[in-house]
Amino acid sequence: MAEEKQKRRRTFNLPVIFGVTLMTVLGVSSVSPAFPAIMSALNITETQVGLLITVFTLPGVVLTPLMGVAADRFGRKKVLIPSLLLFGIAGGMVGFSQNFSTLLLLRFFQGMGAAGLGSLNVTIIGDLYGGNERTKVMGLNASVLSIGTAVYPLIGGSLAAISWNFPFLLPWLAVPLGIAAMLFLKIPEPENNQHFKLYLRNAWFGIKDQKVIGIFVAGVLVFIILYGSYLTYFSILLGGVYQASSFIIGLLMFSMSITTAIVASQLGRLNKRFSKQSLLKVGFCGYATSMVMIPFVHELWFFLLPILIFGVGHGLIMPSLQALLAEQAPMKLRGIYMALNGAMLRIGQTTGPLLIGLVYMVGGFTSAFFGGALIAVIGLLVVHFMVACFDATGRL
Repeated sequence: MAEEKQKRRRTFNLPVIFGVTLMTVLGVSSVSPAFPAIMSALNITETQVGLLITVFTLPGVVLTPLMGVAADRFGRKKVLIPSLLLFGIAGGMVGFSQNFSTLLLLRFFQGMGAAGLGSLNVTIIGDLYGGNERTKVMGLNASVLSIGTAVYPLIGGSLAAISWNFPFLLPWLAVPLGIAAMLFLKIPEPENNQHFKLYLRNAWFGIKDQKVIGIFVAGVLVFIILYGSYLTYFSILLGGVYQASSFIIGLLMFSMSITTAIVASQLGRLNKRFSKQSLLKVGFCGYATSMVMIPFVHELWFFLLPILIFGVGHGLIMPSLQALLAEQAPMKLRGIYMALNGAMLRIGQTTGPLLIGLVYMVGGFTSAFFGGALIAVIGLLVVHFMVACFDATGRL
């Protein structure tokens, strides 16, 4: 009876957790379609409007690990609820601003609120679920994330067509979500009474485990491919060489996000038949296959095939990495584990376009995609030698 009650409680938590997940991608994907309208309304340049992204993501570089430590030391909800409220209020106030400097300041505060959200949601999933159920929910969470990534640009673009500031009203949704988290989110909290130095020592001892390092490295490589070869140079290829419109490019990328969502939603079923390590290997093979295929495609709509293969790989890899990391992390340290993983992903997100850009300068688009394939092969080797051949204790 008690077990059934606990299961129902976990199920009731899911809408709040998935709501947090949707907030993690709202800050960028819903705003970028409004950039032309913002430039026109505020009379600013392309370089200036890009600062709306920079000042939003910058706080997370420093604050994400600190949020993980705070979540371990003081509790998940004590970090989550203020983060949602700050994200919602600061982000929503941007919609009422007419001065660009004020916009940047408010976006900075919104970014402070966003810093911990992307790691707190998976930390809470790791706390609530175990075994294959955890893998299943991580997959569903990744599916929700992909749907948000696919849909938000459409919503943001539609709102920007009415007025440049309307997309900035969407963050207000985080305020009732924060209230819902305060009232309805029932989660176990870590009992972390150990001395702070001991906490840091234990965290360092766990994080330097070879399997954990392998998971971190694999995540960085994923984001180098995603933000370098795929989001940057694949978009440039479609627009520059094939003269595809923004709508067509968006439609093709929408198909990738939806494929990712479908595959990730089935991860629990797949994990019953195959290990997460095997799914990771298949995912990296999918990345490599997709990247190798792209230079040999010469008709616009034939790009659907490598895009769908890429979506399958991404749907297998991201939630599997998160589930594996949650398995490795004790509850008292899970916040810092997940937060550091988020910081690693930001490194890949930042360096991906730069690294692939250097490869592109050497050999053009072919090198950019073959470079992405090579990184995928390195990811496959990392999984095989650092993750797959170790058991849960980190032993061979």
